[in-house]
Amino acid sequence: MIKPIHIINETILQVKVPLPFPLRWVNGYVVRSRSGWTLIDPGLHTPEAEELWNRVMEEHDLPPTALESIVLTHHHPDHYGLSGWFQERSGAPVHLSAVGREQTKALWGEGETMSAKLLELFRAHGMDEPTLEQMAEHMKGFLPQVSPQPQLTTIEPDQPFRIGDRTYRPIVTPGHAAGHLCFYDEERSELFCGDHVLPQITPNVGYLPGFDDNPLRSYLRSLDDVSRLAVDVAYPGHREPFRTFGERAREIVRHHEERLAAMEAKLDSAPTSYAMCRALFGDRLSIHQLRFALSETIAHLIHLRDEGRIRETSDGGTIRYVRK
Repeated sequence: MIKPIHIINETILQVKVPLPFPLRWVNGYVVRSRSGWTLIDPGLHTPEAEELWNRVMEEHDLPPTALESIVLTHHHPDHYGLSGWFQERSGAPVHLSAVGREQTKALWGEGETMSAKLLELFRAHGMDEPTLEQMAEHMKGFLPQVSPQPQLTTIEPDQPFRIGDRTYRPIVTPGHAAGHLCFYDEERSELFCGDHVLPQITPNVGYLPGFDDNPLRSYLRSLDDVSRLAVDVAYPGHREPFRTFGERAREIVRHHEERLAAMEAKLDSAPTSYAMCRALFGDRLSIHQLRFALSETIAHLIHLRDEGRIRETSDGGTIRYVRK
């Protein structure tokens, strides 16, 4: 049984907001100030999440009228989804990076075309038509979980940013999401790291058409950058706060290096991204898991191509990869 509310210290409250998929929960963080409170990553908009947040606000004396700001590390639904609901109740500004803001428009704005682009991408990388039909239905289900849409205020990277009574530095950390931000308190050596570095599990690094041409390259570079920060405690988007941030960042780099080598070795028997995805992750993935697994496989193969380790070809509209 998950204990959903954890008082970390006199100012920070960790709330494990339920998710209807295998991750089980996402961490929302309440940061108290002398005049009110700030909310970081409120979670996916579901009835269960609403119920939990209503309980948190009542039990911990957190009236919506005292909510000063809503801060998003990135735009993914499990972090962004409830931000509009909270804004409607409080009038608080919702802060997100400029790139994250553009992605919310592409994914959920009026006349969005990203779903069609993603399906075409998956088709080009070898996904079969029956699975594409399932994927199309699956992607329709996200809009209610990110509605209502908030009015967004852009966060300026590297400029002092107030969370609670303290000043943080927003650091651009692309890879898991274009425009992803971590928030660093240098004085206390504390970091709200979103999904950039997670304990025990590796963040998904997937390719999304029209944004970062090589998200894995961006991710590996940003991991190298943040691994040099002095971090005593990191507050992640999933799992528990942890104290081995730099070590964990370096572990994730090694994981991806090993994955790249394994994929390079499998190319002869799995020449498309979809075949490679099945070879790596098997045939028992849910449609939700398959979406992220295939996006990540594509990102890795693009990185191998850009590194000059493999070659990309096209056969009747299907993208294939061969070793050099």
